[in-house]
Amino acid sequence: MKNASIYPFTAIVGQEKMKLALVLNVINPGLSGVLIRGEKGTAKSTAVRALADILPEIEVYTDDPFQLTPGEEEAAYLEIAKLLGIAGDSLPAVQKRKVKVVELPVGATEDRVVGTMDLEHALKKGEKRIEPGLLAAAHRGILYVDEVNLLDDHVVDVLLDSAAMGVNSIEREGVSFAHPARFTLVGTMNPEEGELRPQLLDRFGLCVNIEGITTADDRVAVMERRAAFDDHPEDFIAQWAAESEALTARILDAKRLYPQVTVARDRLYEIARYCLDVGVDGHRGDIIILKTAKTLAAFEGRSEVAARDIQAAAELALPHRVRRQPLMEIADNVEKLKARRAG
Repeated sequence: MKNASIYPFTAIVGQEKMKLALVLNVINPGLSGVLIRGEKGTAKSTAVRALADILPEIEVYTDDPFQLTPGEEEAAYLEIAKLLGIAGDSLPAVQKRKVKVVELPVGATEDRVVGTMDLEHALKKGEKRIEPGLLAAAHRGILYVDEVNLLDDHVVDVLLDSAAMGVNSIEREGVSFAHPARFTLVGTMNPEEGELRPQLLDRFGLCVNIEGITTADDRVAVMERRAAFDDHPEDFIAQWAAESEALTARILDAKRLYPQVTVARDRLYEIARYCLDVGVDGHRGDIIILKTAKTLAAFEGRSEVAARDIQAAAELALPHRVRRQPLMEIADNVEKLKARRAG
């Protein structure tokens, strides 16, 4: 069956801050994901699937449910395969495939997310074996959680722990083991349907508040591009191929450059002042701003963080961490940060 065509990431009109936050998390999964707050119909899911489509293919072992990296995670594969009885001492063939977007349904249980015992195998064979969860499938990919505010808080905690640590631990009926779970976490929510607890908000590295496009020209561009894509998807994708390839190359270059990016000590004081001025609790905000600023510099092809990187990083990393009164919207916090920049 022919795969459905994916709308090009570079053809999405507007929503520049959302697109930037997604790209930064792909470059550096250590940013712990992005929370996108906004109304429906603002290209959130389109952007996630489109970004995954332009990323380079990855190598995986054939039929490996844990998506481990051949070579780098060879020892982990052999250990897990032995525990699960899915292979002998030899390694399977290596194949290439697209980066996956794993979608988490609103009603997902902890067992479905983390993994659980394979009861059918236990009953038939009398052996304990783990059935991998969604976190195994999301390794080296994108985990997309629509309406994350409607998930059980405990499930959200598990997701955020794995996103921050890059590891998922399974403890079930006497079986205990861990597997890599490094993924780009993208959560979306409509604030009108309820908020996340402040403790959970803080665990998302970046947060973007988006709304519908408000200029007539841009809304017309949305209609024209969507109609062209629906009528002749292959031709439309070809029109944007050069820009898509350029973005892919830029992301790969940024991944290679990131470890070499340096930050002057006075820039660290600037980050600290941002967090102190807006009343951020804890130190996660400082650390995320630092990581985001370094990622921004790498994305622009620079090996040293500039003041503009810190300013842009603060607008992405602080709005959902600012101390606020009940009913005070995250959008108000963005304006506060902009005022801080102007001052």
